[in-house]
Amino acid sequence: MRTGALLALLLLGPRLAGAQAAAPTAAPKAAAGALRGRTTVQYAKGFTISYVAGGKLVTILSPFEQKTTATRYLLVPRGAARPAGYADAHVIETPLRSLVALSSMHVALADFLGAADLVVGLGSFKYASAPAVRARIAAGKVYEVGQGKELNNEQLIAQHPDLVMATGWPGEGLARFQTLEAAGVPVMINSEWVETTPLARAEWVKVLAALLNREDLVNQRFDKVAHSYNRLAALGHQAAERPKVVIGLPFKDVWYVPDADSYLTQFLRDAGCTYAWDQARAPSGSLALSFETVAPVALAADYWLQTGTAAAKADIVAQDARYAAFVPFKTNRVYNNNRRTNAQGSNDYWESGAVRPDLVLSDLIKILHPELLPAWQLYYYQWLK
Repeated sequence: MRTGALLALLLLGPRLAGAQAAAPTAAPKAAAGALRGRTTVQYAKGFTISYVAGGKLVTILSPFEQKTTATRYLLVPRGAARPAGYADAHVIETPLRSLVALSSMHVALADFLGAADLVVGLGSFKYASAPAVRARIAAGKVYEVGQGKELNNEQLIAQHPDLVMATGWPGEGLARFQTLEAAGVPVMINSEWVETTPLARAEWVKVLAALLNREDLVNQRFDKVAHSYNRLAALGHQAAERPKVVIGLPFKDVWYVPDADSYLTQFLRDAGCTYAWDQARAPSGSLALSFETVAPVALAADYWLQTGTAAAKADIVAQDARYAAFVPFKTNRVYNNNRRTNAQGSNDYWESGAVRPDLVLSDLIKILHPELLPAWQLYYYQWLK
């Protein structure tokens, strides 16, 4: 996990170049028009998948530089000859037999596809929630490889996994993995957190599906999530009232809130609420505000969401007594997205929540409009006493 501004970027999500958060429409059929064993990209802007003679071509876009760049990966059946052309593409043999996941999001992708048994390495044991992966850790079937500058290249080269999946960050590309690449250990960088809508972010599961030859499975499962999400979004858009919300807590005196093109802002739109910065845009995708800027909004808000690691209201005022004056604090309408935090401190909201945005949206609608989902029990969020 990163801290400071990069942590804020991860949690809030900047935009992909040229992408705009859009209101939900009726969910299309998953992989409409796709042949069996193939999938199509419907929501995501950060990658493409094409089926070429002798393999598949996955293109990952990097939006962090002044000009968006692309990295191509040629997926070739194990033991087959490399197809002609695509000289610039990095070759990955499929289907994967082993995966090192440097982000908890990558764990979620594998678990969603029933492939948790392929996870052999993690950046950190702490940030994994999937029960199947935690069982593998307990059984000694997963090794810890570190992250960033602490990445253990020697261990990865010795273990030689079929793929190391990494997260894209500003100013960092495949060059930082040149030691692994030179040793024949493929590295794929994805930047799902840069997407501007929840379904676009979740759709990155199709990248791993292509690597596993599980396109038919991902079409079926993602289709259900998309239909569920869009049905819920329609419900949220029809809500008679639009309660006002405030998001988050300051980090080192800076209050990061999602901007107009953040997937989290799209969650709020689809949940049917009023968000003060719904139209504000920032180059990084998150607005870095002061307490004095956010306080007037919080003093008039109806709900306060996502209050860091707080498990009770007392944890909030322990940080700053001024929070007690916020209206949601006084009216007991404070909800945090840490209900599914395990003993190691891993919060499943940031793992499975990435591929199950329909469950996240169900929680938000239940909080903001409880009459619309009377039977729903909060899954990721909890009411703070």
